[in-house]
Amino acid sequence: MNDRPPSRLELLHFARRVVVQQATASLAQLDRWIADEERREAERRQSEERRPPAPEWLLQYGLNRRNVDAVHTGDCWAARKSGRCRPVSRGQAIEALRQQVPACVHCRPDTALGVLD
Repeated sequence: MNDRPPSRLELLHFARRVVVQQATASLAQLDRWIADEERREAERRQSEERRPPAPEWLLQYGLNRRNVDAVHTGDCWAARKSGRCRPVSRGQAIEALRQQVPACVHCRPDTALGVLD
């Protein structure tokens, strides 16, 4: 056995090996984090691409799901808030307005559809 204390140079070489080992581990962890975030970003993009387009027109149904309460544009905040809307075609929205279903006072689908009384 060697009873002499390690020299300054030996200590510096040891410290360098420790720093290299820790830096390598830290870089590997950062690479894993980057790969995970890239995977999440790709999944988000794919889900946005697969999402069906938002409907242009909505009918809001009453609590009993039979009565039609209002006609909305597809981006109306009040329709999203109600949670009782179903998508419809432009023709169905026009027909509902002609059958005296009220137009939403916020998004004014009657104006957008050109159906004014």
